[in-house]
Amino acid sequence: MTEKKAATKKVVTSKAATPKKSAAKKNEVVINAESVGFRAGDVYQALAAAEKPLSVADIAKAAKISKEEAFLGIGWLFKEGKVKDEDCLITLA
Repeated sequence: MTEKKAATKKVVTSKAATPKKSAAKKNEVVINAESVGFRAGDVYQALAAAEKPLSVADIAKAAKISKEEAFLGIGWLFKEGKVKDEDCLITLA
């Protein structure tokens, strides 16, 4: 007598059918002298390219970095005397 194998049915689900899990975007800012120095360079380049005072949000957008990273870079540049504030905007010194 031969045994019958149970037929297995393969269920294919599409990505559209499965509910998407919302992935929380985590912005981790690395704080060390090297990374903060690079953010300072990003901020400096964004201000030099704009040739006018910018807000922190505008600097972050132009440099393609987060606001937190922009603050770190601005702080570094303030300490070095490379930038100054003008009516709540940041400009090259």
